[in-house]
Amino acid sequence: MRKYGKDFCIRGAMFAWGGPVILAMVYGALQGAGVLTSLTVDQVVLGIVSTTVMAFIAAGISIVYQIENLPKAFAGLIQMAVLYADYLGFYLLNGWVSGSGIWIFTGIFVAGFAVIWFSIFIPIKLKVNKMNRMLNQQQKAEKTR
Repeated sequence: MRKYGKDFCIRGAMFAWGGPVILAMVYGALQGAGVLTSLTVDQVVLGIVSTTVMAFIAAGISIVYQIENLPKAFAGLIQMAVLYADYLGFYLLNGWVSGSGIWIFTGIFVAGFAVIWFSIFIPIKLKVNKMNRMLNQQQKAEKTR
């Protein structure tokens, strides 16, 4: 378990920079669209710190797929729950979502997560099944020799 904690921290540290970079792009786009005209120092600091922590957690939680005795679907549910709590918590803290926006965020998050997860899981599952069939055919061929 200690190894997973270390790997979580390494992964998180490697990608924590991404949060503030994305935040800067979003702030720039909002300003370009005329939606955001100014920010206070407190808003900028909170945004930078929270997106750094958010990206750290988001990157680190992918470690669940390295736990060999954990079924991949269950690892996906763990990842989804942690990411949902991570994002929603920081979005609420920053005031980026509130009220009925939580339901909209939840729907978009679940749909987006499902599309991404299945677009990764299905091709891997198909490739593993193909490799298993090839191994079975090879074993059968060796037995008949």
